[in-house]
Amino acid sequence: MAYTAADVKNLRERTGAGMMDCKKALDETGGDFEAAVDALRAKGLAAAAKKSSRTAAEGLVGIAVAGTKGVAVEVNSETDFVAKNDQFQDFVRKATEVALGNGTSDVEELKAAAYPDGGTVGEKLTNNVATIGENQQVRRIKQVAVSQGLVVPYMHNAAAPNLGKIGVLVALEGDAAADVLEALGKQIGMHIAAAFPLALSAEGLDADLIARERKIAEEKAAESGKPAEVQAKMVDGAVAKYAKENALLSQLFVMDNKTPVEQVVAAKAKEVGASIKLVDYVRFQLGEGIEKAETDFAAEVAAAAGLK
Repeated sequence: MAYTAADVKNLRERTGAGMMDCKKALDETGGDFEAAVDALRAKGLAAAAKKSSRTAAEGLVGIAVAGTKGVAVEVNSETDFVAKNDQFQDFVRKATEVALGNGTSDVEELKAAAYPDGGTVGEKLTNNVATIGENQQVRRIKQVAVSQGLVVPYMHNAAAPNLGKIGVLVALEGDAAADVLEALGKQIGMHIAAAFPLALSAEGLDADLIARERKIAEEKAAESGKPAEVQAKMVDGAVAKYAKENALLSQLFVMDNKTPVEQVVAAKAKEVGASIKLVDYVRFQLGEGIEKAETDFAAEVAAAAGLK
């Protein structure tokens, strides 16, 4: 598999490793980008990043709640200019409210649903593409709900009320007062936005991610030259550390950086003499996981103007 200078540059930006180390890693992995990331990490040449926090596409995340239920919707556009457009923002806001009312987590179901101004959500989206002159798409939806308690919203980098770059929903089950749940949920929402958990608990972490971390840990342990039984303990310790740092309930709360989130919730429940349990969450970051091609804006302008 061939690779380009851009791949070397992207690998360097992704891992923080040196240019020659990145080139060597791509050589050794036949140009496989993700395998090169793992190779650099195994050699201790790259930071152990959970996921890139940089946005890779434009648009907005919308969130909406109604007591015990909430929804997050991501709608993408080609440029940030469109994300600031009143027409686009109005669409994201209304489409999110429709999703909340319908209880759907399926993009096609949402597009087929009735839009408040007439027609369907999909038809309104098509009309926006035609009038704004830029491709737009509803990318993903996720609903959360509790039988008793509250779903609390938090928007980081808000462009408008309930619209922004990182949308978070915190589902708190229990019989505590609404104001208590609201305040706690806001704090946990801020934590989720900053700490980027990959699952609610260690048991919920993706098996492929755990397997990948174990493989990296095994390679590191093998390079240590220590006895097999010591290597096995090193690997188990590394995997346990990864799970602890990436599961929301076991992450250290960003407000004090010493108390696991699960204990923060338990302490609040004890303080107010009520039941509170963190049962689910949503964290949508705009463009997460989308590869966005780099462009030379000056060259694009020159090409559009017929200049060389």
